[in-house]
Amino acid sequence: MTTVESHLSAGVSQGWLRLREPADAAARSAALVHRLTQALPERRTAVGDAAMVVHDLGCGSGSMGRWLAPLVAGPQHWVLHDRDPRLLRAAADDAPDSAADGARVTVETRRSDITRLRADHLAGASILTASALLDMFCADELERFVAACVAADCPVLLTLSVTGCVRLHPSEPLDVELEAAFNEHQRRRVGGRTLLGPEAAGIAAGLFTDAGFRVELDRAPWHLGAHSPELTAEWLHGWVGAATEQHPELAAAGDAYLERRRAELAAGLLVVTVQHVDLLALPAPNVGSRK
Repeated sequence: MTTVESHLSAGVSQGWLRLREPADAAARSAALVHRLTQALPERRTAVGDAAMVVHDLGCGSGSMGRWLAPLVAGPQHWVLHDRDPRLLRAAADDAPDSAADGARVTVETRRSDITRLRADHLAGASILTASALLDMFCADELERFVAACVAADCPVLLTLSVTGCVRLHPSEPLDVELEAAFNEHQRRRVGGRTLLGPEAAGIAAGLFTDAGFRVELDRAPWHLGAHSPELTAEWLHGWVGAATEQHPELAAAGDAYLERRRAELAAGLLVVTVQHVDLLALPAPNVGSRK
């Protein structure tokens, strides 16, 4: 298990997703959720008393719904998409049941491959959302994904895309080398596909902008350290492991580095910031009249 596991992978660990959930919730941009909720009333007028339909694309164990549903007012029906039936069951079993104003939240699951998302899969959507997803797309998959979202003609909130920027305190010279190797691993070829890695969010922003959507980006950093020792240790293991997988010549130095960093973590001395970016894409004001 590494930090590059994704909702695109059928083998993603439920344990890892649960472990990272509090850090994800703390990192996601409250400002973009505020912008999202501001954009909803005009669209709710057309919906009336019917529930907003929220599609969670690559839902994993459902953490996005547990975070976002209680922040949005009004009845909601969540459609959870993932290719892993275990994760879909876990998400449905622990789904939120009420919105910000106490309105009912209902859930359905769909086993699907997000890399092959089509516009008809999202018919009738009020909001589209995803978390920790974009960096595992290749270029043509991301283009199809954005095209399907644009055709759905509704707000799109995509959170926690990696940027490739990591800062550790105290710093070491090896930090920079490991960061570069990890970012290469994020852009690796897998089954004939070249992953976009840290560039994905910027490319997605450009695609939405070109389609006439208004795009806002905001930082969504993980802050790790003594307050989250288990998550920090797992992140360290995955970060160094991916870097040394990409550059095996770093393996010996990486093992010694891990020992030092684990000792610093145990002593309460290690602080890590892992940068992500959140993206909100809103249709132009004259778009979405059918909603």
